[in-house]
Amino acid sequence: MARDYYSILEVSQDATDAEIKKAFYRKARELHPDVNKAPDAEDRFKELSEAFDVLSDPAKRSQYDRFGTVGNNGGNYQQYVDFSDLFGSGFGMGEIFSQFFSGANYGRASVRREGRDMGIGLKLNLEEAAVGVKKEIVYDRLAPCESCGGSGIGPGGKTIPCELCHGSGRVISVQHTFLGDMQTQSVCPQCSGSGESIDIPCADCEGQGRTPDRQHVTIEVPAGIRDGQQLRLSNFGEAGLHGASAGNLIVTVRIEEHPRFQRDGDNLHTVVQISITQAALGAPLQIAGILPDEQVDMEIPAGCQNDQVLKIKDRGMPRLHRETRGDLFVHVEVLIPKHLSGRQRELLEALAQEFGDEVVSKRSPMQRLKDALS
Repeated sequence: MARDYYSILEVSQDATDAEIKKAFYRKARELHPDVNKAPDAEDRFKELSEAFDVLSDPAKRSQYDRFGTVGNNGGNYQQYVDFSDLFGSGFGMGEIFSQFFSGANYGRASVRREGRDMGIGLKLNLEEAAVGVKKEIVYDRLAPCESCGGSGIGPGGKTIPCELCHGSGRVISVQHTFLGDMQTQSVCPQCSGSGESIDIPCADCEGQGRTPDRQHVTIEVPAGIRDGQQLRLSNFGEAGLHGASAGNLIVTVRIEEHPRFQRDGDNLHTVVQISITQAALGAPLQIAGILPDEQVDMEIPAGCQNDQVLKIKDRGMPRLHRETRGDLFVHVEVLIPKHLSGRQRELLEALAQEFGDEVVSKRSPMQRLKDALS
């Protein structure tokens, strides 16, 4: 059965984008399995993430409202950032939520204030990789809070020294053991090691300075880029805490297979089919190149053999950040006709006799009738 995303987020069907974002923010704090120890917390959090992904996207939401489901939208990008990356990645979820929710001390490491890098995959076809294109990509991240400008401070508020650690960012605890009292030092659970707190936190981001948001970014892909190469967009990753610098967005290019060309570095390979007469006598050919409206002139040499490879210089892929191109390698496939007219057979039999080749020349009456009709 189709899921009721509005019920999952606990919003009405006419909820605004801001209301949907705020509902997700509130429910995420409540349901994440590192905070909520209920057996079904993980499944409910996944449902929540799915509901937010659909309802925060106008196109997906419109499709969901009309049909009750959202299919594959056929986009040219593929987001491979796990939804947990909205809260950071690369270290334990306990630490992530200790800074994201600032409710309990989940770790002893100092908290990273700078935003983390995020990754996304971008699909291109080979023609797009050859000419270079501009593409819009859409992804979810923790973005600077619009209400407080990323500071986390609400109207009339200010930063003050943390009352628990008195601005040091660390607290000292004493444990009584049979060996005597042991003193340990750990990150302050109230300020997450910053030494500061906010007397009036922003109501929208609850003092963190960042909120979940959907980003639309146009990226310029250079001509000649290869499969697996990455592009870096500075400051488009996860926003930092309390206005700290944002991470980067790492875009990994994935190039789809082409029906006519196979790429080998900056070189291209393609197959051309010719007749036996063209192979024997040679022939001029014109084939479509990889660039828009490009026609490549080539010549089949007389006596060309099946599977022979012909090289055409400077008609391959453009080289990245250079004015030159790779080469085009044409693999020749000689087609042997399966059906001959009577006249064609007579000519080939005469040619076979000229070469002294023994061939099957006897024809049945039915075969001669077929030859005459053809």
